[in-house]
Amino acid sequence: MIKVHDLHKSFGGIHAVNGATLEIQTGSITGLIGPNGAGKTTLFNVIAGHYQPTSGRVELDGEDITGLPPHELFGKGLLRTFQLAHEFSTLTVRENLMMVPPNQPGESLMDTWLRPSKVREHEAQVRAKADEVIEFLEIGHVADELAGNLSGGQKKLIELGRTMMVDAKIVFLDEVGAGVNRTLLGKIGDAIVRLNQERGYTFCLIEHDMEFVARLCDPVICMAEGMVLAQGTIDEVKNNEAVIESYLGTGLKNKEAKA
Repeated sequence: MIKVHDLHKSFGGIHAVNGATLEIQTGSITGLIGPNGAGKTTLFNVIAGHYQPTSGRVELDGEDITGLPPHELFGKGLLRTFQLAHEFSTLTVRENLMMVPPNQPGESLMDTWLRPSKVREHEAQVRAKADEVIEFLEIGHVADELAGNLSGGQKKLIELGRTMMVDAKIVFLDEVGAGVNRTLLGKIGDAIVRLNQERGYTFCLIEHDMEFVARLCDPVICMAEGMVLAQGTIDEVKNNEAVIESYLGTGLKNKEAKA
């Protein structure tokens, strides 16, 4: 679904992404791992249109999407979440979900004045979709709670729910497990797997929790210094010598032994 060809992104003299080449297969849950500063988030930001690449190419289903802005990629089904959730804190969970679909009639002053029945009908459809998402994610107990009052993990679930409000093809998840307790992280993982298996979502996720990556992801891609070091199953990547030498300076095996 996604092909990245010799991608570069520089900030002054810093090469955050330095010739990265990789593929994300349709229907996969691909993990992206690597030490801090490896270029993972910058790669996400270039693919998702938040940064213009210095050079290289990104393709979505064979179409060159290099440098397209996020709103155009959103329309093509490419969505990206962030390590820190971007909720509307003064709106309820349901309202946060209902904000997602684009081009709603209620956004037009003319439709609001001249076609109120059309606005009401569409709003009812969006509300029904939001309630379906709430049920799928099993968050009915906070549906009418202000999003700003939720825990970090619950906000991550809301971000995942937003991707369900449109016809997403591929979702890039940036450290979905950061600051999330183990119970809620398990629930988020369950939702990702169900979306992948039942609804055909393709995912690529940045994550430092190797247990979470091992549970969800195949394949796994490891980056370091802006380049792709290895790709394969979690065991293949963990046993790759280049990965062991670069990962956090001590290697995955030593990191796990200390855990």
